[in-house]
Amino acid sequence: MLIQLAQFLAGLSLLIVLHELGHFIPAKLFKTRVEKFYLFFDYKFSLLKKKVGGTTYGIGWIPLGGYVKISGMVDESMDTEGLSKDPEPWEFRAKPGWQRLIILTGGVIVNFILAIVIYAGMMNYYGESYLPTENIKYGLEVSESLENAGFQNGDRILSIGGEKMERYSDLKLSLLVGLDEEILIDRNGQEVSLTMTDTTIGEIIESGGHSVTYRVPFVVDTVLADGPAAAAGFMNNDSIVAVNNESIVFFDQFKQALKESTNDTVQVGLYRNGEYMTLAVVPDSSKMIQLGPNRNPYKYFNMVDTTYSGWSAVEAGWNKATRQLGFYIKQFKIIFSPNTGAVKEIGGFRTMMNQYEENNWNWERFWGVTAFISIMLGFLNILPIPALDGGHVLFTLIEMATGKKPSIKFLEIAQTIGFFLLVALLIYANLNDFNVWDVFRD
Repeated sequence: MLIQLAQFLAGLSLLIVLHELGHFIPAKLFKTRVEKFYLFFDYKFSLLKKKVGGTTYGIGWIPLGGYVKISGMVDESMDTEGLSKDPEPWEFRAKPGWQRLIILTGGVIVNFILAIVIYAGMMNYYGESYLPTENIKYGLEVSESLENAGFQNGDRILSIGGEKMERYSDLKLSLLVGLDEEILIDRNGQEVSLTMTDTTIGEIIESGGHSVTYRVPFVVDTVLADGPAAAAGFMNNDSIVAVNNESIVFFDQFKQALKESTNDTVQVGLYRNGEYMTLAVVPDSSKMIQLGPNRNPYKYFNMVDTTYSGWSAVEAGWNKATRQLGFYIKQFKIIFSPNTGAVKEIGGFRTMMNQYEENNWNWERFWGVTAFISIMLGFLNILPIPALDGGHVLFTLIEMATGKKPSIKFLEIAQTIGFFLLVALLIYANLNDFNVWDVFRD
């Protein structure tokens, strides 16, 4: 727990400092006075602070973000003292619109560049491994939610929303966020078209996010102790080929055969060390015998394992960052579709922290999670909501288009409304982390 917390705070602190530097550096370049540069918020007092060259640098005690306080700007500090006077040359409001836009968008730009840099570094140092969808030779094993929507075991997905799915990992994510997108399927040589509805996505979310896995022959990898399979004598590496004298190949066929069996005792045919044998087993009340298949993709498929160097690492980092951003943007569509129930899955700081490894400091996992959170923070900050960078950008663009500056009073009211909206969202998300709202939903 402490290791996980340390990783979360380290990753979040890095992102906050670099984001704020994205505002700070152009502000300094354009000779705009920066009064404060803070990691975390310093309401009432600071943990550390030091004034250097007219700017107070410090660490606050509320770990919910950070900020730079720029003179002549209505920001989260709500300090409007002196803004009723004519602007001084060193104030934000005295700068031309294009300079203000660069200052405002600097943090978000840094977030996206940072993600690309991290991913590029990971591609260079760790490389990447993935399963190409074209190599999934047995097709897919689909969840009950997808079966209800018309999918079948053995289907091969050709495209989602007109985009060919090159990677199995992207395919799984695209199914979950592909609301109203057409899905083209190869089913035994016939092309079938289906659509992901809000109801289907809602069922997938309700079931924990499971939609598909790659279909594999049933070779036993897990036999749960004290379960029916263990009592019947099943062992790891048994290759299951029949149920009640009916041939099967895949794990999904095995589950279906158990479900349809009307006998109390089921005869299971298998090969062990090249020898055929039959075991009798009594399924539990759920028609299961508590054993699982070997799903190691390296056992069945040709995986891609590759490393990158130089410019190819940068390209790979760019591609991964843009894919992750695309998936994150699509999540908003399902969040605002009530029937998906995705709004119940909005998480707060605990959800972010849980993305890091709990008991070990895994650097590969640390950098991967940090890069994704950087993308997430960049996208959220550019939304046109008052109190966020995107809200300031919106008002600046309107001013540049109309030639009229919004009044300080208007900006103050907008900032206040935006602040309370963000606080409400923050409270909702963090209460979701602890399932508090389930009491009211039930």
